[in-house]
Amino acid sequence: MSKALTPFTKQQLLPQEETLEIFSRKGELFIGIPKETAFQEKRVCLTPDAVSALVNNGHRVLMESGAGIGAHFSDKEYSEAGAEITKDTAKVYGCPMILKVEPPTLDQINLINPQTILISAVQLKTQTKKYFETLATKRITALAFEFIRDETGAYPAVRSLSEIAGTASVLIASELLSNVNNGNGLMFGNVCGVPPIEVVIIGAGTVGEFAARSAIGLGANVKVFDNSITKLRRIQVNLGKTFYTSTLQPKNLSKALKRCDVVIAAVRGKNRSPIIVTEPMVANMKNGSVVIDVSIDMGGCFETSEVTSHKTPTFTKHGVIHYCVPNIPARYSRTASISISNIFTPYLLKIAEDGGLENSLRFDKGLKNGLYFYHGILTSKPVGEWFDLKHSDINLLIF
Repeated sequence: MSKALTPFTKQQLLPQEETLEIFSRKGELFIGIPKETAFQEKRVCLTPDAVSALVNNGHRVLMESGAGIGAHFSDKEYSEAGAEITKDTAKVYGCPMILKVEPPTLDQINLINPQTILISAVQLKTQTKKYFETLATKRITALAFEFIRDETGAYPAVRSLSEIAGTASVLIASELLSNVNNGNGLMFGNVCGVPPIEVVIIGAGTVGEFAARSAIGLGANVKVFDNSITKLRRIQVNLGKTFYTSTLQPKNLSKALKRCDVVIAAVRGKNRSPIIVTEPMVANMKNGSVVIDVSIDMGGCFETSEVTSHKTPTFTKHGVIHYCVPNIPARYSRTASISISNIFTPYLLKIAEDGGLENSLRFDKGLKNGLYFYHGILTSKPVGEWFDLKHSDINLLIF
């Protein structure tokens, strides 16, 4: 007779002693905020106001000197808010809780003490198997802020940064069209007697919605394309007005691209963004028109797209200016930092109020959704399948 398959180990199936739940007292957090070292990353996780709120609630914040400089927050501002400032990087990474924007490098993980709580982005597409193996050896508990859900089921960090990227894409396009940047000398404003500029937005998600909101607000004529009728309907309801929307019909899209001055693309796929605009379609666009490929971090929606940087953000192909910088929110580091800080601060205060991270994870499903390591045990199925690593269900580890 064949052995029955079960997701549980023999140990997990044995009867366990009943434990009574004891609510922990409010915990005190000791948070370390290191300076970001990733290329062109200028954001910081907490603003001085957020630090002040945490310190006034009895918590300690240790910041590496210069951590907020990229977002134009000085060490003096943090010090006056109650943070402790140090130039010793190892001391910051020695804190029981580490807060970062970018995931730490392998060298930085080596500075982290065992059993530390790490809260940062995980950026799955850019990681290696070695990264997760190193976290496991340190028995780290790690949360990815881009996977944390709120009470509505949305991803607050992703949405917030998408809002910035959508609004920024219109501002960037406006700059690139001006004479200062050798553009076509067109202005986004709706000047009396002058035909408005034509903007095509591919993708009706958060980025598309905020790009459309900004472009319409400046007086542009906007056309939004997406294959989801629900998203197209929602974007019109959210913006409170009727404008041109269409499914991704090649004929309609090609016609719109020939006439437009700006194209903003933000369509994501499971592994790679789908190529929606082919090279011949780009070649048929007007000379000096602008392409902003917000999906470039996942491969890009344009066949002609190539990754650029904030230092050299554009290149021209077929007479069309391409802007393909993967990390657009970092261009507005102070706004992005305030936005991230607004998301982090309530969670940190709640974790302390609940008596520690474990209690918070027990009662907050959205926070639990962001957990991908628990005391060195991989708890994320996508990470396990992507890197061929053994993973466990978090619900078997936290009761």
